Amino acid sequence: MSTEPRPRNPLLADIMKRIGIVERSGRGVDKIYRGMLRFGRPQPDYTRTDHNNVILNLATVAADEVFLHLVVEQERQQGNLPINSLIMLSALRDQKRLRAEELADLIQQSHNQAKRTIEQLVEAGLVEAHGQTRGRTYTLSAALYKAKGDKVAYTRQAGFSRLQHEQLVFAHLQHHGQIQRQEVMELCHLSKDQATRLLKKLKDDGQVVPHGERRGTFYTLADAK
Repeated sequence: MSTEPRPRNPLLADIMKRIGIVERSGRGVDKIYRGMLRFGRPQPDYTRTDHNNVILNLATVAADEVFLHLVVEQERQQGNLPINSLIMLSALRDQKRLRAEELADLIQQSHNQAKRTIEQLVEAGLVEAHGQTRGRTYTLSAALYKAKGDKVAYTRQAGFSRLQHEQLVFAHLQHHGQIQRQEVMELCHLSKDQATRLLKKLKDDGQVVPHGERRGTFYTLADAK
């Protein structure tokens, strides 16, 4: 949880800062996060911490040298990237495509605060936005994928066209027999309105058939027996 540091003994903490034994409180966690994320490693893991102990697990996986180079180059030009920006970049590298709401949850900030951070990353050329405003998703930029030698991965993530959305829906129907709007939203990373429009088009084209009403509505292939 993102919170202000609260020393168990404020008086002792203040004395230690005054005589120079410790640095300003609250900087240690940021340093640990920055050190791990800049090298393309997983975030520090505090999940085993309890009321009596702070337990920190640092993954020892190999550094992502390309990711580190890109972060260092960006910081050379613009100054240190904020921790929240590093968390977002790391998440997009691992999970490929996320919505603003998902990124906001990761940095434990409001949607508006997260949007400002995302827009800064887009302006810096590190992140790209895809889709309309309400259903917009984000990926790492083409430049980052190209630097990593993975142009195919970028095309796969960024190239979801309307036709590809339809094909994803058809593939789901062929495997599972039916689909609901919520599943279309999750499958294609679409907003509620976008998923509704997609299903309406497929229905109007005679390719799917709706069953049920309102929230219980599901769709099957028109030629399904």
